[in-house]
Amino acid sequence: MNNYYFKKNISYENILYIEKLYQNFLINPNFVNKDWYDIFINFQKKNKNLDTNDKLKKKFFYKEKILIEKINQLINNFRNLGHYDANINPLILNKKKLNNILQLPNYYFNEKDLEKKITLNNLVKNKKIIDIYDFFKKKYCHSIGIEYAHLLDNEKYWIQKNIEFTQCKFHLKEKRMFLEELIATEIFEKNIGKKFPGAKRFSLEGCDVLIPLIKEIIRYTSTLKNKTKKIIFGMAHRGRLNFLVNIMGKKIQDIINEFSNILFKENNIDDVKYHLGYSSIIEINKQKIELQLAFNPSHLEIINSITMGIARCQNDILKKKHTYILPISIHGDASFSGQGVIQEILNLSQTRGYRVDGTIHIIINNQIGFTTSKIIDMRSSYYCTDIAKMIQCPIFHVNADDLESVIFITRLAINYRNIFHKDVFIDLVSYRRHGHNEIDDPFITQPLMYSYIKNHKKIQDLYFHQLLSENIINNQKKIDLYQKYQNLFNKNKCFIKTYNIFIKEKYKEKIYKNIKINELKKLLFKISTFPKNFNIHPIVKKIYLDRIMMSKEEKKLDWGAAESLAYANILTQGISCRLSGEDIKRGTFSHRHAVIYDQNNGISYIPLKNIQLQQGNFYIYNSILSEEAVLGFEYGYSLNNIITIWEAQFGDFINGAQIIIDQFISSGEKKWNYKSGLIIILPHGHEGQGPEHSSSRIERFLQLCAEKNMKICIPSNAAQMYHLLCEHAFNSIKKPLIIISPKSLLRHPLACSSLKNFVNNYFKLIIDEIDIQINMKNIQHIIFCSGKIYYDLLEHRNITKNNNNIIIRIEQLYPFPKKKLQKIIKKYTIVKKFFWCQEEPKNQGAWIYIQNCFKNKLDCNINYIGRNKSASTATGYFTIYKKQQQKIINSVFNINKNKKISL
Repeated sequence: MNNYYFKKNISYENILYIEKLYQNFLINPNFVNKDWYDIFINFQKKNKNLDTNDKLKKKFFYKEKILIEKINQLINNFRNLGHYDANINPLILNKKKLNNILQLPNYYFNEKDLEKKITLNNLVKNKKIIDIYDFFKKKYCHSIGIEYAHLLDNEKYWIQKNIEFTQCKFHLKEKRMFLEELIATEIFEKNIGKKFPGAKRFSLEGCDVLIPLIKEIIRYTSTLKNKTKKIIFGMAHRGRLNFLVNIMGKKIQDIINEFSNILFKENNIDDVKYHLGYSSIIEINKQKIELQLAFNPSHLEIINSITMGIARCQNDILKKKHTYILPISIHGDASFSGQGVIQEILNLSQTRGYRVDGTIHIIINNQIGFTTSKIIDMRSSYYCTDIAKMIQCPIFHVNADDLESVIFITRLAINYRNIFHKDVFIDLVSYRRHGHNEIDDPFITQPLMYSYIKNHKKIQDLYFHQLLSENIINNQKKIDLYQKYQNLFNKNKCFIKTYNIFIKEKYKEKIYKNIKINELKKLLFKISTFPKNFNIHPIVKKIYLDRIMMSKEEKKLDWGAAESLAYANILTQGISCRLSGEDIKRGTFSHRHAVIYDQNNGISYIPLKNIQLQQGNFYIYNSILSEEAVLGFEYGYSLNNIITIWEAQFGDFINGAQIIIDQFISSGEKKWNYKSGLIIILPHGHEGQGPEHSSSRIERFLQLCAEKNMKICIPSNAAQMYHLLCEHAFNSIKKPLIIISPKSLLRHPLACSSLKNFVNNYFKLIIDEIDIQINMKNIQHIIFCSGKIYYDLLEHRNITKNNNNIIIRIEQLYPFPKKKLQKIIKKYTIVKKFFWCQEEPKNQGAWIYIQNCFKNKLDCNINYIGRNKSASTATGYFTIYKKQQQKIINSVFNINKNKKISL
């Protein structure tokens, strides 16, 4: 080691480290590298010749070392624990007393010690110990509490440097602007409250600083090197109306009309005012930034996964990473610590299929959830943000009454996100000036809290008096600002200028393009080949070789081949596709194998990404083990008109995402005019695997169907699956598509399809009887069914030669194919008895829906054949399943003998 370098760079902070190295050297010289070995050898040589003066110096040096050690310990305690003692709560009248571990007496400094000047590094250079103490106390125990000890070292040191070396200073112009933004926030709340005193508005009062914070994010991100093009917001009801006016630029008149229940039918929006979203473009620093506030339900925190999906899709479209699209999630303290979906979105945040290069999370921490304010009732963690530590991101707690600290920490958060491309959390510790809504009286449940809040000064007054004391503003200027926004409100004008307010897209029907059989053969062959010298697994190799045979019409196409061929057709016509789900690359039932792996080096290859030079993008990701957040993410992704497909591991697990189904997939278009073409694939079928691996709860989806809000389809063969996917992809009228897919049929010979069925064909809503040799004179009944049970019936009929029944498959349950069924019924006029056969229990599956449709739409009675009502979906015993299934089949072919049909 260069001696000059050593002398220049060594500092007291490294003494403990060097001491450990020296101890290792004394144990065994080989324990240290050559550079340190040379240094320690020279030290020992000099040490042998120490005189009395040297010994005194050594004693002095030892005392100095202990002093330095204590200072370093104190500094590290401020860095790691200072947030516990920071003055972050505006509802605490007096500043907290420091914890013992941060109090000076705990370190046994005497008065002389406190006046000593020491040097530790560039930050602490020739400073008194008492000044060092005051410096770090101010940095870590003032209005900002910083949790960053859990970060990776490089991120930790970056935060440390920016906290300790940066001063919280602002220009006079900025300070006046901050005050004006606070006043605009107050004017809106005050006037809406006065105009509609009995209405719910979920006021922002108590956390007014949110508006200047968001405005600062918009301003500051526009100055970055990689300038933000779009900001996507997800937030709940608290402060939303104020946000719409002061951030999004919504017209005051529109807000008033919503309070007055004046309808805007042309907008196709049907929800309460504090759920509504908005899109606008504003100009900042001579550049335009698009803002989007997502519509959301009252199911708290669920919107965050949707905004992540929207952001990821737009980043994928731009093909640019990092800061171009910025997602911001605004939470409540009770919901952030209370809702399980928060853990799911945090888990998503750094995975390759779902990362958005960092979300800025802002918690409106008003220290109460509706009427619950005691921490012992609200959560088990110290902070509402403690769960955020799981992804090693910084958490900034800040007193929402200290505007300049809020702005300072906001800039720091943006810079962190911009550099490390990770989430960052701002905990705005504030209060709620009114009840949960303005009708509630909070004194009923929180008398002490609200007695204090009643007398607590507004942030507008606090900040004005600060600026007044700094001679930055006078009382007349304050009056002028209040009058300015009062006039804007009175005239129903916008508080901010916006451009090009969101224009609703117009959708035009596209025609599904069938391609010729030779093209299909080439396409299937292309996606069934892999690079030379690629060591593919023998089982997967057999599947791919079979697909090559299928491309030559030597074998029928199974489900996996048909599905892959559909994606290939879509991609080659320039349409991008995204697939995600648990184990989707291989497929739960090992049928897909869209991604193959070299068995020697683990390198993956995706044939669908390598079809031709000009093709749509193909994205496929195994997801985390989550349904709710992942499905929400995919729904958000699908709003951008990219073919988006999510497959459940088993259809049963869709109930883990019920909020997404109820609040977005089934009703998003009706409430908010959201257009989603999301495809959900749910493996379904009774096969003796028990109540958790048998049912995708078809009955629940059918109960949600109305106003053509989605499609529910049960394709029964490979060609049907192909046409269903392709037709959906080429249809610009976007509706969610729920595909009830099979499990045992994936390789079933009867469910395979010849390549000719893929050409000049289409998805059949109804599949009529396929046996052309049936004697119509012998027909007594028509059996309607869907899905796997058709093949059980068909196989039994083929074995028994019982041809008294017509078996018709209903492949699309919703929208109900009324006209097609009318033609079928008319065709078989001699048949008067209709039956619906299903393997699900009577209170489940499609039976109740089918019965109502036949009665109300077709004016026909239809009878039931299937299992009896059941509290669970299926038996857990395979032998019982087999007996039940066989009884259903026997009942179909012995209808005249059976008095009781259901089993």
